[in-house]
Amino acid sequence: MHVQAYLFFEGRCEEAVEFYRSALGAEVEILMRNRENPEPPPPGMLPPGIEEKILHTSLRIGDTVVMMSDGMCSGPGAFQGFSLSLAVADADAAGRYFAALSEGGQVRMPLGKTFWSPCFGMVADRFGVLWMVTVIE
Repeated sequence: MHVQAYLFFEGRCEEAVEFYRSALGAEVEILMRNRENPEPPPPGMLPPGIEEKILHTSLRIGDTVVMMSDGMCSGPGAFQGFSLSLAVADADAAGRYFAALSEGGQVRMPLGKTFWSPCFGMVADRFGVLWMVTVIE
């Protein structure tokens, strides 16, 4: 069994892909637009004008694949009730990734020492996705 995160950006997926490529070094494994769907949805299912929006993409971030989509482009994305945990080898890497994810976002807990890690912090990125950055020893 394998569990993967699937995030819906409601029209901002392409922006998110570019952001995560820059901030985290993410690599695009698959990217399919709505117009490329081999089995088009029934008429009227998708709102008009989203042919170029992303139907599905898979990003490799380190050893993990995160799947993403524009969804139905129905308004702002709402990322609540979960966070993505980014485990890194040292405080320098934590600082770099934390700073990159913070650009346009909101720091929820600055990087600092905790009882479980020499360096841990939480940030909601510019899309509202909550990240927990931690050094694992």
